[in-house]
Amino acid sequence: MYPKLVYNMEKLKANVDAAAKITKDDGGCSMMCVTKCVCADRKVCEMLAAHPSVDFLADSRVDNIKKYADLIKDTEKQSVLLRLPMMSEIKELVEYVDISQNSELVTIEAINEEAAKQGKVHKILLMVDLGDLREGIFFKEEEKILKTAEAIEAMSNVELYGLSTNLTCYGAIIPKNDNLSVLCNMADKVEERIGRKLTVVSGGNSSSIYLIWKGDMPEKINNLRLGESIMLGNDTAYGETVPGAVHDAMTLQAQIIELQEKPSLPIGEVGKDAFGNVPEYEDRGIIKRAILAVGKQDIDIDGLTPVDGQVDILGGSSDHMILDVTNCDKEYRVGDVVEFVLEYGALLKAATSEYVKKDYI
Repeated sequence: MYPKLVYNMEKLKANVDAAAKITKDDGGCSMMCVTKCVCADRKVCEMLAAHPSVDFLADSRVDNIKKYADLIKDTEKQSVLLRLPMMSEIKELVEYVDISQNSELVTIEAINEEAAKQGKVHKILLMVDLGDLREGIFFKEEEKILKTAEAIEAMSNVELYGLSTNLTCYGAIIPKNDNLSVLCNMADKVEERIGRKLTVVSGGNSSSIYLIWKGDMPEKINNLRLGESIMLGNDTAYGETVPGAVHDAMTLQAQIIELQEKPSLPIGEVGKDAFGNVPEYEDRGIIKRAILAVGKQDIDIDGLTPVDGQVDILGGSSDHMILDVTNCDKEYRVGDVVEFVLEYGALLKAATSEYVKKDYI
């Protein structure tokens, strides 16, 4: 059945190997593999849980972590919640997750209380905002960070496991030696304040990995959280390919349901489309238009690249994607399958959609 997201497990494992060589062998960092962009796909998580170089499995949603809690239960790996916990999920957080990123003391207090009820010690990564302006205590509020660290240290059922930061995802601020050094200096001050070493100083996500192969990662950074660099082989700071990785470990396949020659310009007054946008069209004359049975409900059309470089994506609606196949050497027919390489947003939507089937090779 189509459309389907095809996982090439051999290529995906090779991407993990490539990321591990850089992160662990060259950079001396532990590696959190982020599972959210494949919606914690079971077979992918089985591979990650069994991989000797993977230290943590991380996700932004407790529901996803619950899917693979059994896989890591009897291993030395740990699970990590990346998004700050909601008050409404504290009970399940403590039950299913080993470590969570936090910035609000009131939330950490609630975690401590629930962990006491469950007879557990939950680990906390205190988030520091280095200027990307998403989550974390702002780095200029040094005393607030130190006092929060002290408060966590005084609790009985949570452990201050380390400091963490996130860059690029909201403000698009690129990780550099200078801003990550601010995190390292803060970690030194926290360690001095609490009188012990922190286990983890997490220097960000797939936008930070390039600093290792450029030889510019601050020495105190000892962990990275990697999603796109593993799944799609991308450094997300500058769009470089992770050395040794590939971009097509996962591809989308969709089937042609109509193939007709029609004008390239719609006929009549142009208004808003189904998503409230006023589209613009290029006059290409009469073209051969292929309609695929997949649409914006399932994928990010702008995040797809056809494997056949002669195929041109014209656009789409909720349930349809429209291609120009006029100049293709291949003679496409109704029922043929067209394959695409995905960018991060397209992978995230395709993996989440129940209408996109999953296949493994």
